[in-house]
Amino acid sequence: MSFTASSYAPAKGRRAGHRFPIGGRRTALGRSAVYVALTALAIFAMGPIVLFFFNALKTNSDYATDSLGLPENWTWSNFTSAWSQANMGAGLWNSFVVVVGTVLITCAVASCAAYALARIKVHGSAGFMTYLLIASSLPSQMFLTPLFFMWAQAGLYDTRLGLVLIYVGLFSPFGTLLLRAFMLGLPKEMEEAARVDGAGELTVFARVVLPNMMPGILTVALTTGLSAYNEFLFAVTMIQSDAKMPLSTTFFSFQQGFTQNFTLISAAGFIMIAPMLILFLLLQRRFISGLASSGMGGM
Repeated sequence: MSFTASSYAPAKGRRAGHRFPIGGRRTALGRSAVYVALTALAIFAMGPIVLFFFNALKTNSDYATDSLGLPENWTWSNFTSAWSQANMGAGLWNSFVVVVGTVLITCAVASCAAYALARIKVHGSAGFMTYLLIASSLPSQMFLTPLFFMWAQAGLYDTRLGLVLIYVGLFSPFGTLLLRAFMLGLPKEMEEAARVDGAGELTVFARVVLPNMMPGILTVALTTGLSAYNEFLFAVTMIQSDAKMPLSTTFFSFQQGFTQNFTLISAAGFIMIAPMLILFLLLQRRFISGLASSGMGGM
């Protein structure tokens, strides 16, 4: 019996047809498992926020009866009461000033340092990289006591500028490392072409490198802004005036005075997290893409 190409092809097709549905089912099951896992993680992340929001709309009696269920009487006035009693407007403005100042200075310092480390042959750059890694790993509590005495002598204690400078020192090492890793993945051809045309390093950085660094800079800005907005230890230590307190310390002071009114505390807490939550949801894709393109997504 002879085997020709025409007689062999259907058998091969039958065997292939027998295999493909199995692989397709495995792929479908794998995707379903991924979707289930992502849904569970989303519920785990958003569940406390939703519960926080529902508790902010309850009366004290509703909260005492059922702290995990839906509110029977939707009390929207809790938000206005918390806003006025906790002085959330002043705290939000102070946080805005501190966050914007921290983000602008940190991005400027980190981008310039990253460009020097990634593109310019700087003497001692290896040692400086080691210093940045060590500085990023040290706990910030180590610097609290010396900074307190230094800032008091320098006249920066109980000032928003002093708090901004502390945050810049805390968040610049990570921003520099992230932007350097991002810059190492950028092609050098355009920079070399600009140098051939007679552009200096400052012109190359400002007109060629900086526009291409924007995804990484946005990632650093969002990370730094979230960290500065949520930071509490240095804020409660370095700021004592009620008129200069950022929102984290304003909420802490309000919580200490209204320890039994959990609905107002929930309303004030939701007001506190709402701005950063909205900002992150609007910019999450750019944040994730910038972090992934920097090569530090697994850190």
